[in-house]
Amino acid sequence: MKLGIMQPYFFPYLGHFSLIANTDQWIVFDISQYTPKTWMNRNRILHPVQGWNYVTVPLSNSSISIKTFEARILDVEKTRESVLGKLSHYKRKAPYFSAVEKLVHDTFAMEDDDSLVHLNVRSLEAVCHYLGIPFHYKICSELDLPLPSDMQAGDWALEISALLGATDYVNPISGRELFDPAQFAARGIALHFLKTSEFRYDTGPYQFEPYLSILDVLMWNDPETVLAEILPGSELLKAA
Repeated sequence: MKLGIMQPYFFPYLGHFSLIANTDQWIVFDISQYTPKTWMNRNRILHPVQGWNYVTVPLSNSSISIKTFEARILDVEKTRESVLGKLSHYKRKAPYFSAVEKLVHDTFAMEDDDSLVHLNVRSLEAVCHYLGIPFHYKICSELDLPLPSDMQAGDWALEISALLGATDYVNPISGRELFDPAQFAARGIALHFLKTSEFRYDTGPYQFEPYLSILDVLMWNDPETVLAEILPGSELLKAA
């Protein structure tokens, strides 16, 4: 089993989905300390005039004193309307606006649930379904894993992979310095790093901005084009 482990991000960038596509099992890592003003509750889209701006999920309890799984959305309905409002300038310019608008509606259809983690998982599910990427996930806080109480940043992936019986672990290449391949090898786990290339595409009347939310990518490209970029456009490197 090839495992991927990442924090739950809000409509993350394209590389996040490349990582999902290169794994068999995905672990939503929501048991660490919550960090405000990160990709967990916001992301970037094109600004209607120039550059980019944030779409944000305001929380009722944003604080470093909580765990990520405890984060609660202040108002789900108002957040949905705010996100859709900030996306509205794409309507007459981006060819796939209607499909992306539906993705956002589906993601926020949460009834009485105000969990940020659940919202972000729903965003991953909606995008993966739209693109045809298998998405088999488990939420870490729901697994009750017997993890050591004191671990460093690079320890979580190894311990979770071992407990879940993973044969391979895949991480973005940007986090390469956190991991010791020998420690993974000693536990019978092959360590891989995913290298992705920048995806450039036509954004009509706007100036292209790299590494925006997947929402922007999907506004301008059909699912087949995005999927073709995700699979051949990424390279899986085995740690030495």
